[in-house]
Amino acid sequence: MDASMISVLILTKNESLDLPGALASVAGLAGDQPGDIHVLDSFSTDDTVAIAESFGAKVTQRPFDNYAAHRNFGFTLPFKYPWLLILDADERPTPELSAEMQRVVETAAPHIGGFRLRRRDFLFGTWLKHAQLSPFYIRLVRPERSRYVRDVNEVLEVDGAILPLAQPLDHFPFSKGISHWVAKHNQYSTMEAQIIHAQQGLQNPSLRTALAGPDFHTRRLHQKALFYRMPGRPLIKWCYMIFVRGAFLDGPAGIAYATLASFYEYLIVLKTQELRLNPPK
Repeated sequence: MDASMISVLILTKNESLDLPGALASVAGLAGDQPGDIHVLDSFSTDDTVAIAESFGAKVTQRPFDNYAAHRNFGFTLPFKYPWLLILDADERPTPELSAEMQRVVETAAPHIGGFRLRRRDFLFGTWLKHAQLSPFYIRLVRPERSRYVRDVNEVLEVDGAILPLAQPLDHFPFSKGISHWVAKHNQYSTMEAQIIHAQQGLQNPSLRTALAGPDFHTRRLHQKALFYRMPGRPLIKWCYMIFVRGAFLDGPAGIAYATLASFYEYLIVLKTQELRLNPPK
């Protein structure tokens, strides 16, 4: 077996629009050998399954419960190769990233558990270079050493060292239109509010860890926990994205994205207040 071969896991539900591009983008990760592409589908009602099978992907269907549990189930699938690329249907590894991934897994030492890459989000054809708040993601892992935590905006924990990759992963979160993005984030905001209301989040966040923690994802956990305790979060987020991160430098797309992200934050605030006033019985 060629040590540079990589298995692929794509999670889907009604992804007939985006899935063909995702499948085409990972076709070469097994070299000249048959690819090992797995699609974990949440019972799509469109042509998602047929499209996956037409590309030779192995399809497993499972009802969606929450993001961490669903993704953790994905790690139990029978992958052919020791390294796994985790992909969403609206993401595309660039050819340069695919080549880099194949190089690094070929020589990866046993203590290395995964690789972190930079994701480039696009809106209106513009890379949101400044507006994007969380560009770094662990996506290339040894699946048996990996586990997701948190039900929404899940975090991947990996047993072993995490090394960076230089080449980008391209992400098109608005490929289905603004309305689809808003509908999806309406669902996310409900789940976020439920987590906050149930106090499932970080109970004792540290400002020191939030600012200077050695691990990016740990910093993000503490940052979010502290942020949830701040008044006026939506306005603070918009000002931070526009003026501190420099979202305006991305032009109209950057300003639009900052406004959408702040609206999402406002939904979380409102739904959390609603749960506190009218707790579920």
